Amino acid sequence: MTPGANARPSDAAGQAGSDMAAMTAALMQARQTILPRRLTAPGPDAAQLDQILQAAATAPDHGQLLPWRFVHVPQAARARLADVFGAALVERDAAATQEQVAQACEKAHRSPLLLLVIVDGQRGDADIDLAERIVSAGCAVQNMLLMATALGYGSALTSGKALKSGGLRRLFGLAPGEQALCFVSIGTVQSRKTARLRPTPGDFVSTLSPGGTVVAGC
Repeated sequence: MTPGANARPSDAAGQAGSDMAAMTAALMQARQTILPRRLTAPGPDAAQLDQILQAAATAPDHGQLLPWRFVHVPQAARARLADVFGAALVERDAAATQEQVAQACEKAHRSPLLLLVIVDGQRGDADIDLAERIVSAGCAVQNMLLMATALGYGSALTSGKALKSGGLRRLFGLAPGEQALCFVSIGTVQSRKTARLRPTPGDFVSTLSPGGTVVAGC
């Protein structure tokens, strides 16, 4: 008789659930922001990129609006993005030096895989608030980061004032109701810092008491 042959189906299901929970927790703990300058080739191949994007599709989406989209920026298009970054800096600071402009442009060439995250505040049901749409986008992005981690890659989210520039809006064809949230960078980890100490539930969870006051803890 094999070990565990007498185990009830519910016991097996419980063990499987515990194992999956442990694997999921380990994956989440393994995710770490790796700055784009610390990401190098190779990046995800076509099949892996599809897995990463499929992970985004599992995000919660009130009303099934699909209020977010991603634009892939391949290496061949990075020069156009670099020009936008440089121009955006000059628009904000006419006194920017050539070195500063060059540094702004260089950021477009970091990391093997680069995606722009865009949220649409007007698509579909107008009663679904922008905040819900952004939360959905955040869930989609987190799913992508976790899948990238599971595949052995490092990742990071980056933003900046250039996201609000007219040049960037024109380059990516943003509609009036759309806004650029951030860039997602994914690649092979060249080096990493020591993992930061993460907060514990006690740092961010409180409870509404029957008396109507909010108290610390669960």
